[in-house]
Amino acid sequence: MSKTIVINGTIITVNGSNQVLKGGAIAFENGKITYVGETPNDLSMYEEVIDVKGDYVLPGLVNTHGHASMSLLRGYADDLPLQQWLEEKMWPIEAQYTKEHAKWGTYLSLIEMLRTGTTTFVDMYDNMDEVAMAVEASGARARLCRGMIGFGSEELRQSKLEEASSFARNWNNKANGRITTMMSPHSPYTCSPQFIEQIVSKAVELDAPIHIHMSETIAEVAQNEKEYGERPVKHLEKLGVFSQRSLVAHAVHVEDWEMDILAKHDVKVSNNIISNLKLASGIAPVPEMLKKGITVSLGTDSSASNNNLDLFEELKQVALLYKGVHNDATLIPAEKALQLATIHGAEAIWLEDQIGSLEVGKEADFIVMNTKQAFYQPAHNPVSHLVYSGSGRDVKDVFVQGKQVVRNGECLTVDEEKVIFEANRLSEQF
Repeated sequence: MSKTIVINGTIITVNGSNQVLKGGAIAFENGKITYVGETPNDLSMYEEVIDVKGDYVLPGLVNTHGHASMSLLRGYADDLPLQQWLEEKMWPIEAQYTKEHAKWGTYLSLIEMLRTGTTTFVDMYDNMDEVAMAVEASGARARLCRGMIGFGSEELRQSKLEEASSFARNWNNKANGRITTMMSPHSPYTCSPQFIEQIVSKAVELDAPIHIHMSETIAEVAQNEKEYGERPVKHLEKLGVFSQRSLVAHAVHVEDWEMDILAKHDVKVSNNIISNLKLASGIAPVPEMLKKGITVSLGTDSSASNNNLDLFEELKQVALLYKGVHNDATLIPAEKALQLATIHGAEAIWLEDQIGSLEVGKEADFIVMNTKQAFYQPAHNPVSHLVYSGSGRDVKDVFVQGKQVVRNGECLTVDEEKVIFEANRLSEQF
């Protein structure tokens, strides 16, 4: 890959000192960042020079929980509580899903994520080979896992476990390292203790992290207490889930002592703030988690419960909601909100050495925002403008491992017209 430099940008590094460089530059070669600093006077050593003329350059966003294939169900069943939404609407229609649904649903989500600045995402679903192949073709980065619901026969459970294990083994570090994998029991309310223990055992064998839904609703927590005599956090700790590297989605209904357990085991949390609001699941105690040193990141969940995958919306919500709920305007300032979507997202999936900030030696995953718009002016505070004024629709260019995958808002790696046609064709079958 040629030596490339992006010059005259407002470089929002999200490094240890949250450095912002006006008139800055970022250079990369062979997919890795080689320089971050002021725009050099001599550019002769670079084969490609990209002048962004003051636009913001920042790390690609990291979406730490979702189900990409479910984009085909966007708007299919809205304004329902979670259990009714899942059991009466989602699960019956998902039972009709084929590999083709998974393929085109994933491509539809990939276009949306890349065009709104998400370069890395976590996905838990079925037909994961199709998901992985779409990720590989798109140029995106992902941590993928075959989600396992433990209903049905023992034979079916063992089949799912073998499929999930094979997927985790076969796809880890594929696509030039852009795809990494995990093991994923769906949740404590859909998987028996024995099945969860079997999944943990397999995760240990594969040295794979674990991703699981946890404490999303009050009803789920009450059911766990009734069936197993424990709230979900203690229940999963006893089953050995937290002995492995663990990422939990939601963690809405967790008490103070449960957060202490999560902190003790360095369990990572994906806060799906908009999905949780839309399904009336509740509001996770994120400020309290952050005080305890828990790594909190942002996820959209699926576009069937969000209903889009624009992580900038999560950014703004996480920076605003807690201020209003707690009557404290100092909670989760703009800088912290941006960290949740970038470096903390990278930490939540154990990739902070590779992505999440713009620093020499890291992968060249970054986005360029079109900030030559009225709502980015005057340029008092670029980070504040990103969080409170910006949106994913302002993303102009996207690079992953130094390869441009979006140019001037157009996805270069996926045929958007074909994907939209196929997605609509398939959705008419439901």
